[in-house]
Amino acid sequence: MAPLEPWEKVLVSTSFMDNVHGQASCSSCHQGDSKAEDKDIAHVDLIAVPDANAQNTCGNCHNEIVATNAESLHSTQSGYFQTMYSRSVPENHPALDEAFGNHCASCHTTCGDCHISQPNSVGGGLLDGHNLVKTPPMTRTCTACHGSRVGNEYTGKNEGFAGDVHFRQGRMNCVSCHDGASMHDSEGANHRYEGAQSPRCEDCHTQVGQGGDPIVQHQIHQDKLSCQTCHSIEYSSCDSCHVSLSETTGNAKFKVEKTYMTFLIGRNTRQSEERPYEYVTVRHIPISPDNYAYYGEDLLPNFDLLPTWAYATPHNIQRITPQNQGCDSCHGNADIFLTADKLKPEELEANRDVIVENVPSAIPAK
Repeated sequence: MAPLEPWEKVLVSTSFMDNVHGQASCSSCHQGDSKAEDKDIAHVDLIAVPDANAQNTCGNCHNEIVATNAESLHSTQSGYFQTMYSRSVPENHPALDEAFGNHCASCHTTCGDCHISQPNSVGGGLLDGHNLVKTPPMTRTCTACHGSRVGNEYTGKNEGFAGDVHFRQGRMNCVSCHDGASMHDSEGANHRYEGAQSPRCEDCHTQVGQGGDPIVQHQIHQDKLSCQTCHSIEYSSCDSCHVSLSETTGNAKFKVEKTYMTFLIGRNTRQSEERPYEYVTVRHIPISPDNYAYYGEDLLPNFDLLPTWAYATPHNIQRITPQNQGCDSCHGNADIFLTADKLKPEELEANRDVIVENVPSAIPAK
Protein backbone atom coordinates (compact mmCIF):
# COMPACT_ATOMS: atom_id res chain seq x y z
CA MET A 1 0.00 0.00 0.00
CA ALA A 2 1.31 3.44 -0.91
CA PRO A 3 2.19 5.79 1.96
CA LEU A 4 -0.67 7.93 3.15
CA GLU A 5 -0.66 11.55 2.19
CA PRO A 6 -0.33 13.99 5.12
CA TRP A 7 -3.93 15.11 4.84
CA GLU A 8 -5.04 11.48 5.15
CA LYS A 9 -3.13 11.14 8.40
CA VAL A 10 -4.31 14.38 9.98
CA LEU A 11 -8.00 13.59 10.11
CA VAL A 12 -8.75 16.31 12.66
CA SER A 13 -6.60 19.45 12.69
CA THR A 14 -5.51 21.08 15.91
CA SER A 15 -7.34 24.25 14.92
CA PHE A 16 -10.61 22.35 15.08
CA MET A 17 -10.22 21.95 18.83
CA ASP A 18 -10.11 25.75 19.21
CA ASN A 19 -13.41 26.57 17.52
CA VAL A 20 -16.93 26.30 18.84
CA HIS A 21 -17.60 22.94 17.17
CA GLY A 22 -14.37 21.44 18.45
CA GLN A 23 -15.17 22.42 22.02
CA ALA A 24 -18.01 19.92 22.03
CA SER A 25 -17.04 16.33 22.70
CA CYS A 26 -16.73 13.91 19.79
CA SER A 27 -19.57 11.83 21.19
CA SER A 28 -21.96 14.81 21.15
CA CYS A 29 -22.20 14.29 17.38
CA HIS A 30 -20.76 10.84 16.72
CA GLN A 31 -21.91 9.14 19.93
CA GLY A 32 -19.69 6.25 20.98
CA ASP A 33 -17.76 6.55 24.26
CA SER A 34 -15.24 9.38 24.10
CA LYS A 35 -13.94 8.60 27.58
CA ALA A 36 -13.05 4.97 26.87
CA GLU A 37 -9.33 4.23 26.53
CA ASP A 38 -9.87 1.15 24.35
CA LYS A 39 -10.56 1.97 20.70
CA ASP A 40 -13.08 -0.81 20.15
CA ILE A 41 -15.07 0.21 23.19
CA ALA A 42 -14.89 3.88 22.24
CA HIS A 43 -16.36 3.09 18.83
CA VAL A 44 -19.35 1.07 20.02
CA ASP A 45 -22.53 2.60 18.52
CA LEU A 46 -20.40 5.13 16.64
CA ILE A 47 -22.34 7.24 14.11
CA ALA A 48 -19.97 7.91 11.22
CA VAL A 49 -22.31 10.36 9.49
CA PRO A 50 -24.10 12.24 12.28
CA ASP A 51 -25.78 14.73 9.95
CA ALA A 52 -27.79 11.92 8.36
CA ASN A 53 -30.21 12.91 11.11
CA ALA A 54 -29.28 16.57 11.16
CA GLN A 55 -32.07 17.60 13.51
CA ASN A 56 -30.38 15.66 16.33
CA THR A 57 -26.93 17.12 15.67
CA CYS A 58 -26.67 20.32 13.61
CA GLY A 59 -30.24 21.18 14.57
CA ASN A 60 -29.31 21.55 18.23
CA CYS A 61 -27.81 24.93 17.34
CA HIS A 62 -28.99 25.61 13.78
CA ASN A 63 -32.58 24.51 14.11
CA GLU A 64 -34.15 26.96 11.66
CA ILE A 65 -31.62 26.23 8.90
CA VAL A 66 -31.88 22.47 9.40
CA ALA A 67 -35.69 22.60 9.35
CA THR A 68 -35.86 24.45 6.02
CA ASN A 69 -32.98 22.51 4.49
CA ALA A 70 -34.83 19.26 5.10
CA GLU A 71 -37.33 20.35 2.43
CA SER A 72 -34.77 21.82 0.02
CA LEU A 73 -34.17 20.29 -3.39
CA HIS A 74 -30.59 19.46 -2.42
CA SER A 75 -31.93 17.34 0.39
CA THR A 76 -35.10 15.81 -1.05
CA GLN A 77 -34.10 15.58 -4.73
CA SER A 78 -37.79 16.05 -5.49
CA GLY A 79 -37.03 17.14 -9.03
CA TYR A 80 -35.72 13.69 -9.90
CA PHE A 81 -38.75 11.92 -8.47
CA GLN A 82 -41.20 14.29 -10.13
CA THR A 83 -39.76 13.69 -13.59
CA MET A 84 -39.37 9.91 -13.13
CA TYR A 85 -42.85 9.39 -11.76
CA SER A 86 -44.48 11.71 -14.31
CA ARG A 87 -43.18 9.50 -17.13
CA SER A 88 -44.21 6.30 -15.36
CA VAL A 89 -47.12 4.65 -13.53
CA PRO A 90 -47.47 3.83 -9.80
CA GLU A 91 -46.82 0.12 -10.20
CA ASN A 92 -43.40 0.91 -11.68
CA HIS A 93 -42.35 3.21 -8.85
CA PRO A 94 -40.65 0.49 -6.73
CA ALA A 95 -38.34 -0.43 -9.62
CA LEU A 96 -37.58 3.24 -10.27
CA ASP A 97 -36.94 3.76 -6.56
CA GLU A 98 -34.41 0.92 -6.62
CA ALA A 99 -32.66 2.45 -9.62
CA PHE A 100 -32.70 5.84 -7.93
CA GLY A 101 -31.20 4.40 -4.75
CA ASN A 102 -28.38 2.73 -6.66
CA HIS A 103 -27.48 5.52 -9.04
CA CYS A 104 -28.94 8.88 -8.01
CA ALA A 105 -29.25 9.00 -4.22
CA SER A 106 -25.57 9.83 -3.73
CA CYS A 107 -26.31 13.32 -5.07
CA HIS A 108 -28.43 13.93 -1.96
CA THR A 109 -26.55 16.34 0.29
CA THR A 110 -26.36 16.60 4.05
CA CYS A 111 -24.99 19.57 5.98
CA GLY A 112 -21.54 17.98 6.15
CA ASP A 113 -21.44 17.23 2.43
CA CYS A 114 -21.08 20.95 1.78
CA HIS A 115 -19.54 22.31 4.96
CA ILE A 116 -17.19 19.58 6.28
CA SER A 117 -16.27 17.16 3.50
CA GLN A 118 -16.02 17.07 -0.26
CA PRO A 119 -17.90 14.67 -2.56
CA ASN A 120 -16.46 11.30 -3.53
CA SER A 121 -16.41 12.50 -7.13
CA VAL A 122 -13.35 14.59 -6.27
CA GLY A 123 -11.76 12.08 -3.94
CA GLY A 124 -13.72 12.58 -0.73
CA GLY A 125 -12.03 13.64 2.49
CA LEU A 126 -12.35 16.55 4.85
CA LEU A 127 -12.31 20.10 3.52
CA ASP A 128 -10.25 21.52 6.36
CA GLY A 129 -9.34 19.01 9.05
CA HIS A 130 -12.94 18.64 10.25
CA ASN A 131 -13.37 22.38 10.60
CA LEU A 132 -16.78 23.56 9.48
CA VAL A 133 -16.32 25.70 6.36
CA LYS A 134 -19.09 28.30 6.40
CA THR A 135 -18.78 29.15 2.70
CA PRO A 136 -18.26 25.94 0.72
CA PRO A 137 -15.33 26.14 -1.76
CA MET A 138 -16.72 26.23 -5.28
CA THR A 139 -14.51 23.69 -7.03
CA ARG A 140 -14.36 21.20 -4.15
CA THR A 141 -18.09 21.14 -3.43
CA CYS A 142 -20.41 22.94 -5.87
CA THR A 143 -18.82 22.03 -9.19
CA ALA A 144 -17.68 18.67 -7.86
CA CYS A 145 -21.34 17.67 -8.25
CA HIS A 146 -22.50 20.24 -10.80
CA GLY A 147 -19.38 20.00 -12.93
CA SER A 148 -20.04 18.45 -16.30
CA ARG A 149 -22.46 21.14 -17.40
CA VAL A 150 -22.62 24.05 -14.96
CA GLY A 151 -18.99 23.94 -13.85
CA ASN A 152 -17.51 23.57 -17.30
CA GLU A 153 -19.72 26.30 -18.73
CA TYR A 154 -19.11 28.73 -15.90
CA THR A 155 -15.32 28.37 -15.76
CA GLY A 156 -14.82 28.08 -19.52
CA LYS A 157 -13.66 24.46 -19.71
CA ASN A 158 -15.63 23.74 -22.88
CA GLU A 159 -12.96 24.11 -25.55
CA GLY A 160 -13.48 27.15 -27.71
CA PHE A 161 -16.10 28.75 -25.48
CA ALA A 162 -15.41 31.49 -22.96
CA GLY A 163 -16.36 31.14 -19.33
CA ASP A 164 -19.21 33.12 -17.82
CA VAL A 165 -18.54 36.85 -17.64
CA HIS A 166 -19.38 36.84 -13.94
CA PHE A 167 -16.51 34.40 -13.38
CA ARG A 168 -14.02 35.82 -15.88
CA GLN A 169 -14.41 39.48 -15.01
CA GLY A 170 -16.16 39.49 -11.66
CA ARG A 171 -14.38 36.46 -10.14
CA MET A 172 -17.74 35.57 -8.64
CA ASN A 173 -18.18 32.11 -7.17
CA CYS A 174 -21.39 30.11 -6.92
CA VAL A 175 -22.53 31.59 -3.62
CA SER A 176 -22.31 35.11 -5.02
CA CYS A 177 -25.70 34.38 -6.61
CA HIS A 178 -26.83 31.17 -4.90
CA ASP A 179 -26.64 32.34 -1.31
CA GLY A 180 -27.15 30.23 1.79
CA ALA A 181 -30.80 31.19 2.13
CA SER A 182 -31.64 29.93 -1.35
CA MET A 183 -29.59 26.76 -0.90
CA HIS A 184 -31.17 25.87 2.43
CA ASP A 185 -34.73 26.70 1.45
CA SER A 186 -36.34 25.83 -1.88
CA GLU A 187 -39.77 27.00 -0.70
CA GLY A 188 -41.25 23.53 -0.87
CA ALA A 189 -40.67 23.33 -4.62
CA ASN A 190 -40.70 20.00 -6.43
CA HIS A 191 -38.60 21.33 -9.29
CA ARG A 192 -35.86 23.94 -9.60
CA TYR A 193 -38.01 25.98 -12.00
CA GLU A 194 -40.99 26.18 -9.66
CA GLY A 195 -41.72 29.22 -7.51
CA ALA A 196 -39.91 32.53 -7.62
CA GLN A 197 -36.68 32.85 -9.56
CA SER A 198 -33.81 32.78 -7.10
CA PRO A 199 -31.40 34.12 -8.11
CA ARG A 200 -32.92 36.46 -10.66
CA CYS A 201 -30.75 38.49 -13.03
CA GLU A 202 -32.70 41.65 -12.28
CA ASP A 203 -31.79 41.38 -8.59
CA CYS A 204 -28.42 42.86 -9.55
CA HIS A 205 -29.16 44.33 -12.97
CA THR A 206 -31.95 46.52 -11.62
CA GLN A 207 -32.04 48.90 -14.58
CA VAL A 208 -32.88 46.19 -17.14
CA GLY A 209 -36.26 46.79 -18.75
CA GLN A 210 -36.90 49.94 -16.76
CA GLY A 211 -37.60 53.39 -18.12
CA GLY A 212 -33.99 54.53 -17.95
CA ASP A 213 -32.57 51.42 -19.59
CA PRO A 214 -30.49 52.59 -22.57
CA ILE A 215 -30.88 49.20 -24.30
CA VAL A 216 -34.30 49.40 -25.88
CA GLN A 217 -34.34 45.67 -26.68
CA HIS A 218 -34.59 44.94 -22.96
CA GLN A 219 -37.90 46.77 -22.77
CA ILE A 220 -39.21 45.12 -25.94
CA HIS A 221 -38.27 41.57 -24.96
CA GLN A 222 -38.19 41.44 -21.15
CA ASP A 223 -41.36 39.36 -20.73
CA LYS A 224 -40.95 37.43 -23.99
CA LEU A 225 -37.39 36.13 -23.68
CA SER A 226 -35.40 34.76 -20.77
CA CYS A 227 -32.12 36.61 -20.23
CA GLN A 228 -30.13 33.56 -21.36
CA THR A 229 -31.85 33.64 -24.74
CA CYS A 230 -29.83 36.71 -25.66
CA HIS A 231 -26.87 36.41 -23.30
CA SER A 232 -25.73 32.79 -23.28
CA ILE A 233 -23.56 31.01 -25.84
CA GLU A 234 -23.35 27.34 -26.83
CA TYR A 235 -23.72 24.83 -24.01
CA SER A 236 -23.65 21.05 -23.68
CA SER A 237 -26.47 18.59 -24.28
CA CYS A 238 -26.54 14.79 -24.08
CA ASP A 239 -29.10 12.23 -25.17
CA SER A 240 -29.31 9.48 -22.58
CA CYS A 241 -27.91 7.80 -19.49
CA HIS A 242 -28.19 4.03 -19.08
CA VAL A 243 -27.85 2.57 -15.60
CA SER A 244 -27.02 -0.97 -14.49
CA LEU A 245 -25.04 -3.01 -11.97
CA SER A 246 -21.63 -4.46 -12.74
CA GLU A 247 -21.75 -8.22 -13.34
CA THR A 248 -18.35 -8.66 -11.68
CA THR A 249 -18.54 -6.37 -8.66
CA GLY A 250 -22.24 -5.70 -8.26
CA ASN A 251 -21.47 -1.99 -8.05
CA ALA A 252 -23.76 0.57 -9.62
CA LYS A 253 -22.61 1.98 -12.92
CA PHE A 254 -23.99 4.22 -15.64
CA LYS A 255 -23.12 5.18 -19.18
CA VAL A 256 -23.86 8.66 -20.47
CA GLU A 257 -23.92 9.27 -24.19
CA LYS A 258 -21.29 11.66 -25.47
CA THR A 259 -22.15 15.31 -24.91
CA TYR A 260 -22.36 17.83 -27.72
CA MET A 261 -22.55 21.62 -27.87
CA THR A 262 -25.84 23.30 -28.74
CA PHE A 263 -27.57 26.64 -28.63
CA LEU A 264 -31.28 26.36 -29.28
CA ILE A 265 -34.27 28.49 -28.38
CA GLY A 266 -37.56 26.77 -27.66
CA ARG A 267 -40.98 27.60 -26.28
CA ASN A 268 -41.29 27.86 -22.53
CA THR A 269 -43.21 24.87 -21.14
CA ARG A 270 -42.91 26.18 -17.57
CA GLN A 271 -44.59 29.52 -18.20
CA SER A 272 -45.81 31.20 -15.02
CA GLU A 273 -46.04 34.60 -13.40
CA GLU A 274 -42.45 34.18 -12.22
CA ARG A 275 -41.27 32.93 -15.65
CA PRO A 276 -43.55 34.64 -18.19
CA TYR A 277 -41.17 34.17 -21.12
CA GLU A 278 -42.46 32.85 -24.42
CA TYR A 279 -39.00 31.71 -25.48
CA VAL A 280 -36.16 30.21 -23.43
CA THR A 281 -32.94 28.36 -24.07
CA VAL A 282 -33.44 24.57 -24.10
CA ARG A 283 -31.02 21.68 -23.85
CA HIS A 284 -31.43 17.96 -24.40
CA ILE A 285 -31.37 16.20 -21.06
CA PRO A 286 -29.91 12.68 -20.52
CA ILE A 287 -33.19 10.79 -20.80
CA SER A 288 -34.50 8.09 -23.14
CA PRO A 289 -37.34 5.54 -22.88
CA ASP A 290 -34.92 2.74 -21.92
CA ASN A 291 -32.82 4.59 -19.33
CA TYR A 292 -33.87 2.17 -16.58
CA ALA A 293 -34.31 -0.98 -18.71
CA TYR A 294 -31.95 -2.92 -16.43
CA TYR A 295 -34.58 -2.70 -13.66
CA GLY A 296 -37.60 -3.73 -15.73
CA GLU A 297 -39.40 -3.47 -19.04
CA ASP A 298 -41.25 -0.36 -20.11
CA LEU A 299 -40.70 1.50 -16.84
CA LEU A 300 -41.43 4.86 -18.53
CA PRO A 301 -44.67 4.14 -20.46
CA ASN A 302 -45.65 7.82 -20.35
CA PHE A 303 -42.32 9.01 -21.66
CA ASP A 304 -43.92 11.52 -24.04
CA LEU A 305 -45.64 13.46 -21.24
CA LEU A 306 -42.48 15.49 -20.59
CA PRO A 307 -40.13 17.06 -23.14
CA THR A 308 -36.60 15.81 -23.71
CA TRP A 309 -35.54 19.32 -24.70
CA ALA A 310 -36.01 21.15 -21.42
CA TYR A 311 -35.95 24.71 -20.08
CA ALA A 312 -32.30 25.54 -19.36
CA THR A 313 -30.40 28.34 -17.66
CA PRO A 314 -26.84 27.98 -18.98
CA HIS A 315 -24.08 29.34 -16.77
CA ASN A 316 -22.05 30.91 -19.59
CA ILE A 317 -23.44 34.44 -19.70
CA GLN A 318 -21.75 36.96 -22.02
CA ARG A 319 -22.54 40.60 -22.62
CA ILE A 320 -22.10 40.22 -26.39
CA THR A 321 -23.26 37.04 -28.12
CA PRO A 322 -23.93 35.98 -31.75
CA GLN A 323 -27.68 36.25 -31.29
CA ASN A 324 -27.74 39.79 -29.84
CA GLN A 325 -25.74 41.42 -32.64
CA GLY A 326 -28.84 42.56 -34.50
CA CYS A 327 -32.54 41.88 -34.98
CA ASP A 328 -31.99 39.38 -37.78
CA SER A 329 -29.61 37.35 -35.64
CA CYS A 330 -32.83 35.83 -34.25
CA HIS A 331 -35.69 37.08 -36.43
CA GLY A 332 -35.86 34.93 -39.52
CA ASN A 333 -32.93 32.76 -38.35
CA ALA A 334 -34.32 29.23 -38.06
CA ASP A 335 -30.89 27.80 -37.20
CA ILE A 336 -31.10 28.83 -33.55
CA PHE A 337 -34.68 27.72 -32.90
CA LEU A 338 -35.76 24.20 -31.94
CA THR A 339 -37.74 23.32 -35.04
CA ALA A 340 -39.20 19.88 -35.78
CA ASP A 341 -36.49 19.01 -38.31
CA LYS A 342 -33.87 19.10 -35.55
CA LEU A 343 -35.53 16.33 -33.52
CA LYS A 344 -35.37 12.56 -33.79
CA PRO A 345 -38.72 11.27 -35.11
CA GLU A 346 -39.35 9.30 -31.92
CA GLU A 347 -39.04 12.49 -29.85
CA LEU A 348 -41.46 14.67 -31.76
CA GLU A 349 -44.47 13.92 -29.60
CA ALA A 350 -42.63 14.53 -26.31
CA ASN A 351 -41.49 17.95 -27.51
CA ARG A 352 -44.66 19.25 -29.20
CA ASP A 353 -44.94 22.11 -26.70
CA VAL A 354 -41.26 23.07 -27.01
CA ILE A 355 -40.94 23.06 -30.79
CA VAL A 356 -41.02 26.48 -32.45
CA GLU A 357 -43.39 26.03 -35.38
CA ASN A 358 -43.22 29.60 -36.62
CA VAL A 359 -39.82 31.26 -36.38
CA PRO A 360 -40.18 35.00 -35.69
CA SER A 361 -40.22 36.84 -38.99
CA ALA A 362 -37.28 38.83 -40.21
CA ILE A 363 -37.48 42.56 -39.58
CA PRO A 364 -38.12 44.42 -42.86
CA ALA A 365 -35.36 46.79 -43.89
CA LYS A 366 -36.26 50.44 -43.54
